[in-house]
Amino acid sequence: MIWLNEQIDPSGIVYSCIAYNNQDSAQDCYESWTEDLTQEQKNSGWKVSLRTVESWDDVPVNALKLSY
Repeated sequence: MIWLNEQIDPSGIVYSCIAYNNQDSAQDCYESWTEDLTQEQKNSGWKVSLRTVESWDDVPVNALKLSY
């Protein structure tokens, strides 16, 4: 299982993505990214998403891939 953290801009485009094979690291990143969004960003539609995929082949090509 691979966990993906994605920052999504107001138009729905993935602004940044980090892929982890460690759930705890992925959760820490998700919480950090969520806390770092300003109220102005939230109001304008920025989102943070944490989701899983089955294989590295399913990870978006622009993702930073971390194996810890």
